[in-house]
Amino acid sequence: MSYLANPVPYRLDADVPGALQSSGSFGAEVLLPPTSEPCELETVHDDDRRIFWQFMAPRGRPSFTPGLLRDMTRALDSVEAMAAGRYGERGRRIGFMVLASRLPGIFNLGGDLPHFIEAIEKGDRERLALYARVCARGQYRRAIALDLPICTIALVQGDALGGGFEAALAHDVIIAERGASFALPEVLFNLFPGMGAYSFLSRRLGSAQAERIILGGRVHTAEEMHGLGVVDVLVEDGRGVEAVHEFVEDFGRAGAARRALLKARRIVSPVTLRELIEIADLWVDAALTLGPSDLRRMHHLAKAQDRRWNKVQRRS
Repeated sequence: MSYLANPVPYRLDADVPGALQSSGSFGAEVLLPPTSEPCELETVHDDDRRIFWQFMAPRGRPSFTPGLLRDMTRALDSVEAMAAGRYGERGRRIGFMVLASRLPGIFNLGGDLPHFIEAIEKGDRERLALYARVCARGQYRRAIALDLPICTIALVQGDALGGGFEAALAHDVIIAERGASFALPEVLFNLFPGMGAYSFLSRRLGSAQAERIILGGRVHTAEEMHGLGVVDVLVEDGRGVEAVHEFVEDFGRAGAARRALLKARRIVSPVTLRELIEIADLWVDAALTLGPSDLRRMHHLAKAQDRRWNKVQRRS
């Protein structure tokens, strides 16, 4: 089904006046795919540990398809609803949100490249902007932990490439297994990662190091990222879930202090919705300037994603 077929409206940005008016004609309304699509995100509420697990489980290529973005948005909506008590007192018991993957060896391979190629070839700015702004809004909501007393965790077990790496960076804590890998390959097809990489990496590492990683385009090991301070907790393969449980238990020993420290971090280095949207709009502008050779390279990378996906399927 088409991304824009039978869409449902979703308010992206009513709290930032004018931030969405720089491009696109649809104003502050963002359209998400219809609810009849198969679910691509599995959620589990571990009430004892107060963890809200979100497992990416895409039906096709493990990238940020419109369907996965839809389901991730609705998962965050449900956490806000639970925090507001709309599901009773039990729903208030969320202290941690964890983003992980059901796919062995793959966290997420990044943006929906065929979707990008089709929109760029048609010069469809609105379609690209719609996708980019949904991503920006989701990244912002994770970066501020929905403005709730919640610690957000990315558990990376496998490849976190492009938007997959960016999604992990939006979290308070990144826990990675030793076999995980991280890369921002967009420079290989003359583009840059526009869904938060610069915002989050520059805050963790400084702008010079962030630019080196972005312009390098190479694959980094989990150990390298841990050495730089991007990965907070590095564990042996197969111990990721256990490491999350251990982190949550340790967090609870000084929970008030740790939550206050997370809040202080957001005060000192705030990431605003306006910043993320303006960079996403810049990404749209840059994408629409790509030429035939750039699109061919993007197409080759999409084929490489398919090969990686097929390899995982054969092993499963």
